[in-house]
Amino acid sequence: MAAKTIWPINHSCGHKADRDLSNRPADRRAGFAEWLASQECSDCWRASKENSEQDKAAWVKVKRAEEQAESEAWSQQYRMPPLEGTERAVPWAVRCRHQILAAAYTALIVEGETSEPEWEEIEETARTITRAGWWIDQRSSEPDDLTELLQAATDAGRPSENPFF
Repeated sequence: MAAKTIWPINHSCGHKADRDLSNRPADRRAGFAEWLASQECSDCWRASKENSEQDKAAWVKVKRAEEQAESEAWSQQYRMPPLEGTERAVPWAVRCRHQILAAAYTALIVEGETSEPEWEEIEETARTITRAGWWIDQRSSEPDDLTELLQAATDAGRPSENPFF
């Protein structure tokens, strides 16, 4: 008598299906069938994955909106100038600038040895960089490096009186 190849599976979601397990060695079919019974059927799994991805996308959208509102309020509170760039880059750069400067403040002032007057100079230098791309490019930088990064910022990061320059 040949080993059973078609197994009736009662999935955890309540659906039932007959599965062909002939592609597995005969001595592993029973264990695999037991494991399949502990899982949702393929249709339910796909549906839950689609829902979770939709939920994740909705969560990310809400989180980005919250971060954006917080960053814009912070920019107004600390008199940060508007950034220049594309329609998509500017909001992203506003968030990056807020995150970079907040992390640097914590690292340099709260946890470090930088004085408030020194921070004010750093903050004033940061105000001169209005190119959105610069802030986006620095988003992965270390907070302790901010002073050096600001000093190394090229003229491309600062506004020019001559628009053709």
